[in-house]
Amino acid sequence: MPFIPHTESDIKSMLDTIGAPTIDALFDEIPESLRIKELNVPTGMNEMEITRLMHDRAKQDGQVLNFIGAGAYEHHIPAAVWQIATRGEYYSAYTPYQAEASQGTLQLIYEYQTMMTALTGMDVSNASMYDGASALAESCLMAIRAQRRNKSVRILMPLTVHPFYRQVVTNIAGGQNLEFVEIPFDAKTGLTDLNAIRAECEKGIAAIVIPTPNFFGGLEPVDELVDIAHANNGLAIAVSNPMTLALLKPPGEWGNAEENRGADIVCGEGQPLGVPVSSGGPYFGYMCCKQAYVRQMPGRIVGRTVDLEGKEGFTLTLQAREQHIRRSKATSNICTNQGLMVTAATIHMSILGAQGLERVAASSYSNTKKLLGLLTKIDGVESVFTSENFHEAVIRLPKDAPTVLEALSHKHIAGGLALGEFYPELKNCILVCATETKTDADLELFAQELKSVLT
Repeated sequence: MPFIPHTESDIKSMLDTIGAPTIDALFDEIPESLRIKELNVPTGMNEMEITRLMHDRAKQDGQVLNFIGAGAYEHHIPAAVWQIATRGEYYSAYTPYQAEASQGTLQLIYEYQTMMTALTGMDVSNASMYDGASALAESCLMAIRAQRRNKSVRILMPLTVHPFYRQVVTNIAGGQNLEFVEIPFDAKTGLTDLNAIRAECEKGIAAIVIPTPNFFGGLEPVDELVDIAHANNGLAIAVSNPMTLALLKPPGEWGNAEENRGADIVCGEGQPLGVPVSSGGPYFGYMCCKQAYVRQMPGRIVGRTVDLEGKEGFTLTLQAREQHIRRSKATSNICTNQGLMVTAATIHMSILGAQGLERVAASSYSNTKKLLGLLTKIDGVESVFTSENFHEAVIRLPKDAPTVLEALSHKHIAGGLALGEFYPELKNCILVCATETKTDADLELFAQELKSVLT
């Protein structure tokens, strides 16, 4: 039961002090149309009824054969991951401010940071963000802070960046005087138009966002993009699926120029690392950067040290106090992290190891290639882009894409994401994905059912 310590006389005294007649008057700026008139809360249930309800709700998801990726990926998660992550020591842990009482949590986060820097080829990792989209928004803000001599606030944002990420970035950072310049993609390759990038650089830039694999699964010309960013006094912000980095060249090695190689900031969604799809979350974002920009990195960082007796210990470090007590002057208002998801990701990476992650990435790549080959054998179905792709691909259908996907759903197949809503020029196109969880029989079944729907 909630406990409110203020008596009626306390409340009256406070209202009199600030000159407000009632508590409701404090919220008079909220339009009447947005106010809840009454709470439609159902009556309580007993334990048995609640259990039955939750089972019924779970059944609504059904057993769907899933070929949707688009930023949320269905990978196999070893049973040990969540058996360990949900132990009381981790499950109930919160912000580890008191190092003397939080050594286990701090060491785990330190190990997570170490693994993420190894995956990305970067110098430093923070202890996670809310999700991939907000991590990109924070990366853009960080890029501006890190370049005080660069007066440009223009960030080049390719349309091959996830549409939801672009929306979140605009919502979070658009009101802070940043200018996001949309860069088109080549209709043949599905990759960012380098000529458009070069033309915009002539007007001055703060950073270039480089997604790879991009939203279409295409592998962007990352070396050229990094070199272009640095040649124009801008930073290179990489947006990458961490699972694919087990196989692809890490962002820290992008670029051809020896003296200024690698992306400056790397961010993305960590969900592929041991976090189930879970009807939309919770997920976690990751962020890494070069050592030169570490003091502009939002969130917290865990460091390793030794005590007076020489014993190893872990503690929070490089964490601006303004994030907690002087929010108006904060580097960032991200003060917590997705600790439980990071715990699962760390355990997941530890169990699979470098070779295991590489096998998962390679199997996902292979399955997507097999799927693309099977689907494009169907009359009227064609691959849209010519570039090398990873993890997912775009195909064009001879019929209305949403209608086809609806028909497949009745066959218990989630057949992909219709792209027309986000890219009008890709009407009747769908984005498909096949991870290591799909067997040859799964791929063939999808192809058979798609053919059946189209005929």
